[in-house]
Amino acid sequence: MVRVDPLADALNAIKNAEMAGKREITVYPASKLLLNVLRVMQEKGYIKEFEFIDDGREGMVRIVLAGTITKCGAIRPRYAVKKDGWVEWEKQFLPARGIGILIVSTPEGLMTHEEAKQKGLGGRLIAYVY
Repeated sequence: MVRVDPLADALNAIKNAEMAGKREITVYPASKLLLNVLRVMQEKGYIKEFEFIDDGREGMVRIVLAGTITKCGAIRPRYAVKKDGWVEWEKQFLPARGIGILIVSTPEGLMTHEEAKQKGLGGRLIAYVY
């Protein structure tokens, strides 16, 4: 199977597992981007924990779900956002004000759009979770 966007595949698998009521899921292939996105999701309480498993190939990630995700997905193309342009993207990808997060890549690393707003940073949209 050809994987065009491993991050999108992983987030889709997480959403499907949440909808099916599963407690744990294993996704592959693993990547630095996926691990950083999972770290942000864990900090915000969307997943309980995750663990990288080296299988000698590209690696896998075992994720323990918290049961709090309604919807999540990768944002393609990765839109560039200026430091004062967060509100319009919140309206486009999140259901309501204060619900959910946009995960963004900034010069200071991956973080939520709220953290980027506080630090006065722009960046590129990577994913959304609510």
